[in-house]
Amino acid sequence: MHKYILRRILLLIPVLLGVSFLVFTILSLTPGDPAQLILGENAPKEAILQLRDEMGLNKHFIIQYLNFIKRAIVGDFGRSYTTGREVFGEIFSRFPNTLLLATLGVFIAVAIGIPVGIISATKQYTFVDNFSMIFALLGVAMPNFWLGLMLILTFSVKLSWLPSGGFEGIKSVILPALTLGTGAAAIVTRMTRSSMLEVIRQDYIRTARAKGVTEEKVVYKHALKNALIPVITVIGLQFGGLLGGAVLTESVYSWPGVGRMMVDAIRQKDTPTVLAAVVFLAAVFSIVNLLVDILYAYVDPRIKSQYK
Repeated sequence: MHKYILRRILLLIPVLLGVSFLVFTILSLTPGDPAQLILGENAPKEAILQLRDEMGLNKHFIIQYLNFIKRAIVGDFGRSYTTGREVFGEIFSRFPNTLLLATLGVFIAVAIGIPVGIISATKQYTFVDNFSMIFALLGVAMPNFWLGLMLILTFSVKLSWLPSGGFEGIKSVILPALTLGTGAAAIVTRMTRSSMLEVIRQDYIRTARAKGVTEEKVVYKHALKNALIPVITVIGLQFGGLLGGAVLTESVYSWPGVGRMMVDAIRQKDTPTVLAAVVFLAAVFSIVNLLVDILYAYVDPRIKSQYK
């Protein structure tokens, strides 16, 4: 197990290098001059050229990237072009908000998706099954930004029950968490249903029923435990995706998280902030996937024996 974990951690290095190089290349090819954005459109040309030279923007693209890697190795991702603050300080101050939103979104997805998926599988082709699948298809098809706007119009504008944005208390979390959790719940529902349908047709399930085991024990003790592996995979991927992909939701609700910070940084071509945020979220996503793989060993003893 320890060798497996160490190998997975070492594999993070090429992943982060590839992600950082791709993002650095895209930002370098996009139009816009960071020096002009900092000084303003009416700034003298001489001042812009001097600032570009101080920031190292006149050097070759590869040289700029190598300088970024050298600083990143020692934990220095530079300072924001717009605020002048250390970018990692900005990320760490906002990441708890993104983590809270993603955690609540996954909690809603699990609380809805697993029970609905189990009921749908045990009552296949009934009205309940058809209704849950319609719900799952709608959840997958609805874009987050559209659902967020609909929730704001309903609960903030018309009913005035919940705030439409910002982070001013517990009520401010409800609508963004519902927006994220609904789409994830639909995916968890579909995976739980398909995994349960595959398991409940196995011979050992029929044997348990033939021995007189109650249906509740058959479903929750025998079938669900063996069906959890793909469900855990989906939940882990959804959690990692929500940590790095809540950009639209945070923008719609003006949520002070890493996603909204990235959007603002991309608009201003704040390369250090975008690079640091992308590398940080890629590392978090990879660590979440590693934790999911480790969790497999505690759910299924057969996988634990493979690690040994």
